[in-house]
Amino acid sequence: MFQLSQQDIHLGAAASDKQEAIRQVAAALTQAGRVSEGYVDGMLARELQTSTYLGNGIAIPHGTTDTRDLVLDTGVQVFQFPQGIAWGEGQTAYVVIGIAARSDEHLGLLRQLTHVLSDDSVAERLAKTDSAEELRSLLMGEKNAAEFLFDTQLIAVDVAAESLITLQALNAGRLQQVGAVDTAFVSDVISRKPLNLGHGIWLSDSTEGNLKSAATVSRAHRAFDLAGEKVSMLLTISVADDQPLDVLNYLSDLLIANKAERLLTADAVGVLALLTSEVEEQANVLTAEFVIRNEHGLHARPGTALVNVIKQFSSEITVTNLDGSGKPANGRSLMKVVALGVKKGHHLRFTASGEDAELALKTIGEAIAEGLGEGA
Repeated sequence: MFQLSQQDIHLGAAASDKQEAIRQVAAALTQAGRVSEGYVDGMLARELQTSTYLGNGIAIPHGTTDTRDLVLDTGVQVFQFPQGIAWGEGQTAYVVIGIAARSDEHLGLLRQLTHVLSDDSVAERLAKTDSAEELRSLLMGEKNAAEFLFDTQLIAVDVAAESLITLQALNAGRLQQVGAVDTAFVSDVISRKPLNLGHGIWLSDSTEGNLKSAATVSRAHRAFDLAGEKVSMLLTISVADDQPLDVLNYLSDLLIANKAERLLTADAVGVLALLTSEVEEQANVLTAEFVIRNEHGLHARPGTALVNVIKQFSSEITVTNLDGSGKPANGRSLMKVVALGVKKGHHLRFTASGEDAELALKTIGEAIAEGLGEGA
């Protein structure tokens, strides 16, 4: 994991425009021994190609592929501009992170940073803090809320099971494997009968051995009967804070609206979306899947191209990396799209709802096929 020191952080900086801000960042990268003289030209050229503004007041200027030979060592320099820097298109950057990377190293670094910076409250604190240590801790995720463990790796939708205890054991084992619970949780949750929520959906938890907040789902390939009660799916949660309550609220809303069937027929990505966000009825939603062929995945430049295509349409569009966490992201947010960690060969699912949804998905597919500005 990328590490950041206080020496890489510059608080209370000032610049008249983004070009001057980029020159300051480039000078700091040079002084730190990260790049050779001339790298600044690549950073300015990259900015002309496409804006490096991510959102939430954060920009990440970096060089072009032509200037990678000037990178001596991968690293960053972080500048805080409390008064803000106009970054174009009405956008203002308060934190500017200059990146030097010799190859694909910057993609992992960028994904790490964007996961942290996608939190609006963190971005605001980054802009206002007068402590280099606090800014460093925020960037490294050390002062964020604990991560809620729930992704497609914790969802099984085609389990060959004919007993509830099998689903209980699978879920408990899965939570233990990711470090969310200990053996006390496993023993307790397996020994007690889960709660029947109706529609074949059951819930289990324990007051013992909760280490991290997490959720996991097992759905039987075929529904079965347990003493006259239908069993189709078991949701098991571990509770270390309030985050699992959001999942329970989404589940409750589906059950109250008699829409449990959506959970019982969706794939793992769909189940995750239904339990973590508002999802339109399928009749009003179109989906399409495309494979990313860009050599370096969806880094800033192709990511920007994709977001710009999406912004042409009025439909609500989400993007899901089927080879990643499986969590849908707002297609209009560059930060959230880059944070999906899309690499070459990854499959993306686009979900669109709105009057121009069909045209939007067609245009997105064409843009991806053409390389999102980097050639087919």
